Amino acid sequence: MNDLTYSSIDELGPWIKSGRLSSVALVEAALARIDRLDPVLNSFLVVLKDSALSEARERDREVRDGRYRGPLHGIPVGLKDLFDVAGVPTTGGSTILRRNVPSADATVTRKLREAGAVVIGKLNMVEFAMGATLMNPHYGPARNPWDTTRITCGSSGGSGAAVAAGLCVAALGSDTGGSIRMPAAVCGLAGLKPTYGLVSRRGVLDLSWTCDHVGPMTRTVADCAHVMNAIAGHDAADPGSASRPFADFTSNLGRGLSGVRVEVPRDYFFGKRGRRGGRRGASGNRAPGRKRRIGARGTDAVNG
Repeated sequence: MNDLTYSSIDELGPWIKSGRLSSVALVEAALARIDRLDPVLNSFLVVLKDSALSEARERDREVRDGRYRGPLHGIPVGLKDLFDVAGVPTTGGSTILRRNVPSADATVTRKLREAGAVVIGKLNMVEFAMGATLMNPHYGPARNPWDTTRITCGSSGGSGAAVAAGLCVAALGSDTGGSIRMPAAVCGLAGLKPTYGLVSRRGVLDLSWTCDHVGPMTRTVADCAHVMNAIAGHDAADPGSASRPFADFTSNLGRGLSGVRVEVPRDYFFGKRGRRGGRRGASGNRAPGRKRRIGARGTDAVNG
């Protein structure tokens, strides 16, 4: 496994800021890994090689000129193919929209670029984000990097596969009923469905406008926090956008879980009404002990 393409934002950021690592070198490493692995994984629908390298060269010039933008400076990120990138088709995983070419970036695309990120490509997804397996009939399935005979779940499965395989450092997904959380779970990632209204959806194809959420998928919780710092915030162009300020998402990373209460829906998963027993039951019943070891307090959730 290539250590460079599998490093975290916390590791890469200081290297780029100091000039020890160039954004061009990082993007070239990611592109080489895409060339090698994605013919099997099928996580990308389009790789923006030329524009990504151009953006990377500009990020390196900015570092030399003392204009370092922050932790995402020069970091290659992928976007689920329902986020607009100016001049690049936004298909929503469908052939119906193959000629849908936006003239402007989505708000989150613009914010990522303003934070210094390099957009490396558009990622595979369930058609119109309506599904949980990523068995796309037009572009084929994304495959799980840990076992390519297994699914990535969906609908943000291309995002999950690409980040898990080190093809990009971070990706954006969308979540209506689990479409960030499920791929993150089965691909071994940190994925966040943010509070409704916290992240703009302008320039994002919708599945269910009042239920859609935009969020990050990364390999570490800290990286999720860095991406959230870049994309969160009010957007007057999104009628559902919250106008309240938000705190720095990295501010509590060293706090740990001491005092946090985690509820376990034991009866739903492990009781008579759930699918108890076997590996599912055994692993679930060990969870409270694991929580106690890291300082959290586990309680049983009450079914209403």
